[in-house]
Amino acid sequence: MTTTQARTEADHAHGADPQAAPAAAGHQGGHGPHGYSAQKDAHLKRLRRIEGQIRGLQRMVDEDVYCIDVLTQVSASTKALQSFALSLLEEHLRHCVAAAAEEGGAELDAKVAEATAAISRLLRS
Repeated sequence: MTTTQARTEADHAHGADPQAAPAAAGHQGGHGPHGYSAQKDAHLKRLRRIEGQIRGLQRMVDEDVYCIDVLTQVSASTKALQSFALSLLEEHLRHCVAAAAEEGGAELDAKVAEATAAISRLLRS
């Protein structure tokens, strides 16, 4: 059984729409099982915490807080987002790239190129 077939069967067992499986298998905007799906609640909690940090930055500027203190908070928020991004990247490698490695061929090449581009964007930010 291929990884795609296993995913499709798992989706069907969990009540997912079998017609949505092709989009999910490609991990392109579908609601399929992504690498982060198992940790979705934790990720959302983390993003809400980061959102709170950003709202704190808005308050600091609104209240004319000393610029160095604002910059310190910007640095903390940036590090939190970078940490979140690395966590997502690790899950993508463990799930999506590993599944593509089982299939091999063009799918693997595409996932490696996709991951490389994502890493490049993270390094530039």
